[in-house]
Amino acid sequence: MKRDGLAQIPLLITSAAILLILLGVLDLPAALLRPAAIGLGTAILLLTLLWKRRQERREFDFANSFCDTLDALLNGREPKSDRPYEDSQLAKVQGKLLQYHDYVQAGQRQSEADKQNIQELVSDISHQVKTPIANIRMFTDILCQHQPPEEKRAEFLSTLSTQVNKLDFLMQSLIKMSRLETGTFALRMEDASLYDTIAQAVGGVLTAANRKRIQIDVDCASGETLRHDPRWTAEALGNLLDNAVKYTPEGGSIRVRVRPWQFYTRIDITDTGIGVPAEYYHDVFKRFYRGQSSAEGVGLGLYLARGIITRQRGYMTLKSEVGKGSTFSVFLLR
Repeated sequence: MKRDGLAQIPLLITSAAILLILLGVLDLPAALLRPAAIGLGTAILLLTLLWKRRQERREFDFANSFCDTLDALLNGREPKSDRPYEDSQLAKVQGKLLQYHDYVQAGQRQSEADKQNIQELVSDISHQVKTPIANIRMFTDILCQHQPPEEKRAEFLSTLSTQVNKLDFLMQSLIKMSRLETGTFALRMEDASLYDTIAQAVGGVLTAANRKRIQIDVDCASGETLRHDPRWTAEALGNLLDNAVKYTPEGGSIRVRVRPWQFYTRIDITDTGIGVPAEYYHDVFKRFYRGQSSAEGVGLGLYLARGIITRQRGYMTLKSEVGKGSTFSVFLLR
């Protein structure tokens, strides 16, 4: 209240000054000077009180509207606005409140989506780990509690080794996926030989390809260079080649072809495998997705490959024909 009273002092001083100026200009007789001064002062005082009353009313309405808007947002309701296009302080404040509310809501939706994503990830990991662990436990119990023949014992140990390798591969893939999704891995972009990168990727699948008598041909100029991360790009191309080997029958073939374009370098990996139906083109890049016709792998290879290429500002496409093979195309920015 004291502050409000002090705020009126400049207004009263201004009113008094206006009153004195008007009396001096009018040059009234002494007999009329006093009544005129009283009347004019009264009029100015009334106008001042009306102005003050109007300001208090505006402040009261502003506070009420502000509180109503906050109450509506806190309760999840759409705030009411009688003058949505009015250029006033209240409209500006309401607009900022709505912007902040939308920002908070977007954060909450993202948080819920992340929570759901984590739950699905934990469920998928649990499902993937369950089978090899169950097999390891079963064969370990058999070897510990029984005395199988030497031939069976060697078979069980071989199966145990396979399951341990599968579990290790799964863990390594999950670590790579975690680093990819959280952005904790750093790309080291450099002008490097694309031929060497492809050679590194091919070298990782040669043993599996030879076991199935699959021929791998590479069509890439030895002097072809490109700005990319050699290590992670070789990882991505290796995953594509590994997928091609898994889904190509014995005696098939895989061809890697590099074609420089104006803005991108295109790398085609074509196999003579079982192919992918058109309705599953997008599904094959999803996390933990595996083709219905095979139980090989853990469904992370293509997912990781696309993530690695995307983070280098590239992209991937798929063209396939069931029973004849598939072509995965990688486009890296030149």
